[in-house]
Parts: sequence; structure tokens; C-alpha cells
Amino acid sequence: MTRVAVVQAGSVAFDPSATAEKAVGLVNEAADAGAQLLVFPEAFVGTYPKGLRFESPIGRRTEQARDEFERYWCGAVRVDGPEVARIAEAAAERSIFVVLGVVEQDGRTLYCTVVYIDEHGRIVGKHRKVMPTGTERLMWGFGDGSTLQAVDSPAGRLGAVICWENYMPLLRAAMYAQGVEVYCAPTADDRDSWLPTITHIALEGRCHVLSACQVMRRSDFPDDYDPAFGVEPDDILMRGGSAIISPRGDVLAGPVYDEETILYAEVDPAEVVRMSFDFDAVGHYARPDLFALHVDTSSRTPVVLEERSLTPAV
Repeated sequence: MTRVAVVQAGSVAFDPSATAEKAVGLVNEAADAGAQLLVFPEAFVGTYPKGLRFESPIGRRTEQARDEFERYWCGAVRVDGPEVARIAEAAAERSIFVVLGVVEQDGRTLYCTVVYIDEHGRIVGKHRKVMPTGTERLMWGFGDGSTLQAVDSPAGRLGAVICWENYMPLLRAAMYAQGVEVYCAPTADDRDSWLPTITHIALEGRCHVLSACQVMRRSDFPDDYDPAFGVEPDDILMRGGSAIISPRGDVLAGPVYDEETILYAEVDPAEVVRMSFDFDAVGHYARPDLFALHVDTSSRTPVVLEERSLTPAV
């Protein structure tokens, strides 16, 4: 049995250094409670700007939108930057595997990214959200197949699928095919429908699902923050709903709403095998004679600079 944990907490809005320190405190709290694996919400370091509109009517971008994006970009982090390094240091000190949601800077583009930090403080992988939803496409770029890899963790083979990527059946199949036993679902979806979504995934994938969502109030954002809803200081912009689900579809912890907390559960890798006796979506319950999925896991870059030596003419 392995003790796992899910963080339900909010960012320090647009302040990655302060958010990293908050994350360190949560790492220590979870480690004190005996957790060997800790999952943070989507965009925890870097902020999920719930309700922000990035005022951009079709065919035109406003100066307000450019100002909002500048602040958002300045509040993002690099995976090799000091904020992630600070959290990795804490993970090594407490021997805990951390799944960390960040807003990642790469050049002048931002990505919604999950970073895998092992119990030795090493970054062993990352996943960039391949399909930002709705107006998220105004602020985030698209990840490619090179970051779909699963990694080993103290609780078993682990992968992350972010928010509404979980509604992409082919992406889920790509994760199941890698033998994911711990399926992490960091999200910003706090609706009642999210719990049945992750319960279905636990049953479909015969895996433990760990879902983490933030809790944020209007008062957690700057005074000039201009959301489309939730304008009073105590209004909740994101209410949580984090949970841990077993391969049987049992709710082991949560959901919890409207408060910051850490959820804990004991997970048993043997339960993954036991529940695969009668269903394996990418094994004995598949029909490869009828259906097949091909996944491009190559890294796609828009510009490739090559140095070529010219052979002199004879």
C-alpha cells in the first residue's frame, strides 16, 4: 500500500515565487502525514485566471487583452527556473514524488504543463496540455506528442492528463497503453459533472485517479482583476472538488468544496491487476482487428536550424 495525496489549494495569483513557497509548505505537510506521492492542481504555479476574458473580439485584440497577457506571462515559470527548483529541493528533502501543475514559459509562448518531480528531486518528465479548451487558446500554446509519456513513481506507473483532455478518448487510450496505474487529472473543472467523469476513467482504465482542483476567491486576485463573473470579494471563482478514485470506481477521498485542504488515500497496485481480470481497454478487451490507434510521440518544432558543410566541387 502507498499513501498518496491531492492538494486542493489556490495559487498566490501572478506571484510564482510566493506560490512556490506555498507549495513547499504543502509538500512538507503531506510528507508529515506519510504521503509518498503528491498531486497539485492545474496551473498551480503561474495561476489559472478563472473568469478572465482577455477582451479579444473576433478580428481584433484590445490593449486590455495585451496588458492582461503581459501580466500573465510575467507570472509564468520556466521548468528549469528557480521556482520549480525550490519545490524539487523540498521533494528531495522529504522523499516525496510531486506532480506539479505550472504555467510554463517557452520563448514567448505559454503552455499549461505538468512537471513530474521524483522523490530525489529530479525532473523525470513533463506533460504539456495538447488541447487548451475554449478561450484558453488565447493564452496557451498546444503541446505535442513528445510529452505524453508515463513515468515510474512510488505508487506505480504514473501519467497526467489535464482537465478537458480527459474528454479525449484517444488520449486516454494512449495513457492506458503505457500501463498507467496512477492516473493524475489536475483540473480547473469544479462542476458537479467532474466526479462522474473521473469515476468513469478509473473504471475504464482500471487505475487509481487522483484529481486536484484549486479553490480561489475574487479576493485572491488583484483589485484590477476583471472577471466575467464573481465580482464580490467573497465570491468563489473556483470551488475545488478534488477527489481520489479507486480502480473499482469507489471514491476513496473527497470531493471537497470551498476550502483548501489535502486529501489522502492508501492505494494498492494489486487492485489494478485484480480489476483487470475482466476488463483491459488496451488488452484482452480491445479488438485490434477492428480498431487501432497510432500516436505520434515526436517533438515538433517550427524552426530547425541545421549547419551543413558544403563539399567543394572537384
